[in-house]
Amino acid sequence: MDEVAGAIADPVRRRILVLLRDGRLTAGELAGQFAISRPAVSRHLRVLRESGLVRDELVGRQRFYTLDPEPFTELVAWLAAFVRPSGWEHRFDALETEVYRTRRERRDTAGTSRTSSPSSTSGTTDREEHSA
Repeated sequence: MDEVAGAIADPVRRRILVLLRDGRLTAGELAGQFAISRPAVSRHLRVLRESGLVRDELVGRQRFYTLDPEPFTELVAWLAAFVRPSGWEHRFDALETEVYRTRRERRDTAGTSRTSSPSSTSGTTDREEHSA
């Protein structure tokens, strides 16, 4: 987790991760996005590779880089402990609970009234009784 946090501490490396989010890119394509030297971009890519956030693959003479989001999992879980749900999230949870309770009560009430009505127990309706 410390390596991941250190890797994303630099704004250039964060930008590289954002660029790789959409798919694999070559080192040259990545370097073209920055006003820094290619060797500087290569050093950033090395840090990202060593942290496990980026994988590289040599295809012919080109090296392609891809994002590996798996190492973020532990850091995200740790950070989530510091984020409190907003008041709205609590209210929506309460609303959802109330909706399910109301549905259950209606279903239970509907089931009770169907089984206890006189027409359902005798098999005839009021209309049939009057016409007989």
